[in-house]
Amino acid sequence: MSYIQQGTPVFRKTNFAFFAAGFNTFAILYCAQPLMPEFTKSFNISPTAASLPLSISTIALAFSMLIFGSLSEVWGRKPIMVISMFASALLCIFAAFSPNFHFLLAIRALEGIALAGLPSIAMAYLGEEMDSSSLGTAMGLYISGNATGALGGRMISGIIGNYYGWHMAIGIIGVISLVATFIFWMSLPPSQNFKSRRLEIGKLGKSLIEHLKDPGLVCLFGLGFLLLGTNVALYNYIGYVLIAPPYSLSPNIISWIFTIFIIGMFSSVWIGKLVDHHGRQKILIINLLIIFIGVCLTLNSHLFIKIVGLAFTTFGFFGGHSIASSWVGQRALKNKAQASSLYLFLYYAGSSVGGTIGGIFWSQFGWGGLTCMIVFFLIIAFMLSVYLSRMELQPKKITYM
Repeated sequence: MSYIQQGTPVFRKTNFAFFAAGFNTFAILYCAQPLMPEFTKSFNISPTAASLPLSISTIALAFSMLIFGSLSEVWGRKPIMVISMFASALLCIFAAFSPNFHFLLAIRALEGIALAGLPSIAMAYLGEEMDSSSLGTAMGLYISGNATGALGGRMISGIIGNYYGWHMAIGIIGVISLVATFIFWMSLPPSQNFKSRRLEIGKLGKSLIEHLKDPGLVCLFGLGFLLLGTNVALYNYIGYVLIAPPYSLSPNIISWIFTIFIIGMFSSVWIGKLVDHHGRQKILIINLLIIFIGVCLTLNSHLFIKIVGLAFTTFGFFGGHSIASSWVGQRALKNKAQASSLYLFLYYAGSSVGGTIGGIFWSQFGWGGLTCMIVFFLIIAFMLSVYLSRMELQPKKITYM
């Protein structure tokens, strides 16, 4: 088999394609987050309800990835990813014309379904095509594209939404995502190591269950849930904190706070290289500790320290996610897209659960209550990481029917 190695032209071309793909996915997904205060005012709803355009997309994305990951084992990787990106970009443009909140929720749910065709398959593609010595760096670069999309989507929609309303903000994100889709389509090389399977629903379902019999994979799935749950909970409600006294910041200034995600662009790549040289277990635990320190810093009332805390949590989140996601691709010996889709199912479910339940803690107990919920998530994540560090590093050999 021929594998893509770091330093070659095809390595650079592949990573450029997935950088664009990550931007497409996360710009569409998270453009709703800075618009939550706008939704609260426009539709006269609570902060918890205003989180639903994001939460409903992520939960639809989570469930749909279980289907798309299995279908890609039959139909191939690149075709499904390209169709997914085109459909999600067009739906994003359509969402800009939503006449009411319920219509917006319906379109955002469809967007979640359409977006599902890319993330789990992207991880499987990289796991199949990249040389093992280059996978950590490649996954880090892909996560860096995710961070760029998360940053760009939040900043562009936040700033444009403040001047021209949320309709225009979402529409422009859709147009930008169409451009990213064309870049991906033209740049990504076809799969070289993919082997198609026949569509046998029973066997595909059985192989999904087999992945859940590997305790190492289950720990990684749980880590994905907890990592994104903490990150989304923080960023969903920090805008409400900063727009109110004593800070009283304008929506434009709050949108610039999302530039913190630039840290994720670099941390994911840097952590990927550290993993290639020093191993996953130690670096993963260090990233969780960085998140914990950052969460504690956000409790400080001084604005600068609070923002530094957000920077710490962002660094640790992207580093931890790049480790866990690449680990899944290597631990699963077969049906890698299914294993990746299970990881991302829990990952995005964590976004929906953490983002929405975080609203309840925020509404009832304030920022201190929200951080207590996040610390609880992190304690569980530490326990899973310690368990993983004690397990045998070799992937468990599972026999698939």
